[in-house]
Amino acid sequence: MGKRVTVGQKIGQWMRVLKATAFSTYKEWVAYRSQMAVTIFVGPVFFLTQIFIWRAVYAARTTLNGLTLEQMLTYYGIVAVIGYLTFDSADWDLQWLIRNGSFLTYMLRPVSYCFLALAQKIGHRLLALWVELIPVYLLFIYLFKIDLVPAQPGWAILSLGLSFILVYLTNYCIGITAFWFTKTEGLRRAFLTLRDLSAGMLIPLTFFPKGMQKVLFYLPFQFITYVPTRVFIGHYELAGISLSIPQVVGLQFVATLVMFAVAQLLWYFGIKRFTGVGA
Repeated sequence: MGKRVTVGQKIGQWMRVLKATAFSTYKEWVAYRSQMAVTIFVGPVFFLTQIFIWRAVYAARTTLNGLTLEQMLTYYGIVAVIGYLTFDSADWDLQWLIRNGSFLTYMLRPVSYCFLALAQKIGHRLLALWVELIPVYLLFIYLFKIDLVPAQPGWAILSLGLSFILVYLTNYCIGITAFWFTKTEGLRRAFLTLRDLSAGMLIPLTFFPKGMQKVLFYLPFQFITYVPTRVFIGHYELAGISLSIPQVVGLQFVATLVMFAVAQLLWYFGIKRFTGVGA
């Protein structure tokens, strides 16, 4: 009889695969760190635009939807930091592999593509931590004088971690649609626009009409940006609903589990359609 593998040993094997994949991805992208460093300017330029816009908006008022100018700029500063931390290209990567048939090689591996792609993202974002995130973080604090200290660091880190996984899972689901469509570029663009708008990346969700806020409350996209931003600030409110930080992070965790289930379901039906065209 073969030796039984315990749950602990299985988890250990998965963790070794994750560590090795993340580390190899990190080393691979170190060679292209100069390209990654260029994106350092994107966040500050976008934020500088927000400063000009919102200073003009607040010229004749002190608050807007309950937010002062300082709070509004803090919101966009946090959004920019979250964007650097959670950036993901799983949708493009997966659709390209399916489209040219290269995905066939991943079907022959003992570890699922979903897990490998997540490990690759972790390695990529670890490099981005010191190439992109930390320089921009310091720039916001010392140049723009934005308070980027979370009200409750523990909950903020947990919420950011869940946001990291949610961004990956939502993009991964879009990538899976390549099993049905030859090209997904149009779908990707439409989805990313809808996601960013519904996640609160463009404007705080409290600026939408009350009816729309109720719809956004039940969509998973708010947990990508709006929720971790409000957790960072220290209080949450949407559609007239106020929740404590533990409550809203708990909902974020549930949303992550639901999105994982959706990804698994799409994968189950999508993989049946893969024919390896182009391989």
